Amino acid sequence: MLTGMRKVALVLLVLASLLRASSAEISPDAVAILYNSSIPESRKLAEFYCKMRRIPEDNLIALDMPHSADISRENYDKWILKPLRAEFETRGWWKRELDGGGIKVPIKNHIRVLVTMRGVPLRIQAVPKPAPKPGAPPPAPINPQNALEGHDEASVDSELAMFGVESLPTEAALKNSFYQSKKSLVDSAMPFLVLTARIDAPSYATCERMITDAVEAEKTGLWGRDYVDIANKFPQGDQWLESVVKGNNVAGIPTVVDRFDDTLPKNYPMTDASLYFGWYDWNVSGPFLNSGFKFRKGAVAMHLHSFSAEQLSDGNKNWSGALLERGAAVTIGNVYEPYLHLTHDFSILHQSLLAGASWVEACWMAMPVTSWQAVVLGDPLYRPFLHLDGSGVKADGDIEFRALRAGVIQWKINPRERIEQVQKASERMKSGVLAEALGLEFIERKDPKEASKWFRAAKQNYVRNEDKLRQDFNLIAIERAAGRKDIASHDLLDAQIAYGPIPEAEGLKGWFDILNPPPDPAKTPAVQKP
Repeated sequence: MLTGMRKVALVLLVLASLLRASSAEISPDAVAILYNSSIPESRKLAEFYCKMRRIPEDNLIALDMPHSADISRENYDKWILKPLRAEFETRGWWKRELDGGGIKVPIKNHIRVLVTMRGVPLRIQAVPKPAPKPGAPPPAPINPQNALEGHDEASVDSELAMFGVESLPTEAALKNSFYQSKKSLVDSAMPFLVLTARIDAPSYATCERMITDAVEAEKTGLWGRDYVDIANKFPQGDQWLESVVKGNNVAGIPTVVDRFDDTLPKNYPMTDASLYFGWYDWNVSGPFLNSGFKFRKGAVAMHLHSFSAEQLSDGNKNWSGALLERGAAVTIGNVYEPYLHLTHDFSILHQSLLAGASWVEACWMAMPVTSWQAVVLGDPLYRPFLHLDGSGVKADGDIEFRALRAGVIQWKINPRERIEQVQKASERMKSGVLAEALGLEFIERKDPKEASKWFRAAKQNYVRNEDKLRQDFNLIAIERAAGRKDIASHDLLDAQIAYGPIPEAEGLKGWFDILNPPPDPAKTPAVQKP
């Protein structure tokens, strides 16, 4: 075992010469923090974030705002928009001039990122439509070619991204000029755009933990396993998730992929989760219903749903707040219906993070519009993959995940040699992590026979029952995918007996009931008593 670990360490040392050019970092001086002055915890959180990221205290902005997640358009203008513009003017942070169309626009802007704290309203409500006058003709039908017509509801944060531009329409969405940018924010000449992020969650303690975890995880880098739940709802969303899987394969991040129509079952054994991408349940479900579940420190997690961030106060409803309550450091969401093509593109977001972008940059690179429904949650300066080159503080729990990444870099042009080396290391170290990673890779290579071999080896090597159980899920998934329902059902029943009452075993019943749906009581004829 020591020999294997020494070899891994040697490989990681070699990686120092393979450092990729990272994007220009956002200076703390270019970050402003907005909090609600009438809520003490909002100020406390702002000051805590300011200290943790060494942002100048002069960059704190206190505004007296309503104590509500929802705010009317009129009150947004009164309590947030106009006072915030006044703060930027007074502090000399920007210079605005009239453009060719007579609209006042920032032409210089010292502040590139605006962070809203818990306590700042979340959603701008739609302006009520006036009641039709008696005898007036009925309103024109909605134009199917423009579903956004007539919609002026939005997230506060998305609206603030362009708050320096005067006289913008409030209806529908505005183009995000940073979308699909190949340059960092620092290298992009866009003074009219301020990237927004929010530190908000169901509790103050969770908000503080999100900040601390991001700062601490950045020292080591984010290592662990990704879980991608592809629910086969719409091709565009499925393709985003498939792109995440491919990106992980290239990067050497072991990825459990569920491609069945149903989402992951209740209490599914999701251990060592540093990443999660899924869709499409309305409320938090599956592995996250297990009271013992917790993400790895610094985890990036997101679930694609129209109302994922409809509210952030209840950790058991919707998705954004719920994922943060379960240990994620950052996530994204939507406060109202965004329509799929106008929400975050998971594939762009993920690839941007892998390339070294900060959290706020990656999220806005993946978002085609502003003045719409999206919200970015978590420390905007967090760079989870800063140490994909093998640098950073080495933690004992990361060594096998680091080894997988090291192998990808060391044998980038020779995948066969890489696989052979990982196989040898797995056998030498008796590593469940490495064996399972091999099984997952062979699944993606469409070699279920070889995958089964390594899932069985992983089951032997793992110590925790939760990890062993996941190998049963991996093996049964092969039978399900092949259409061998009887074998899958039999194995599910055997596994239920083998694992007994552990919470994660409830997922086995979930899969069994999908393959063998119980009879519908409404369609079952009543038995007549003699």
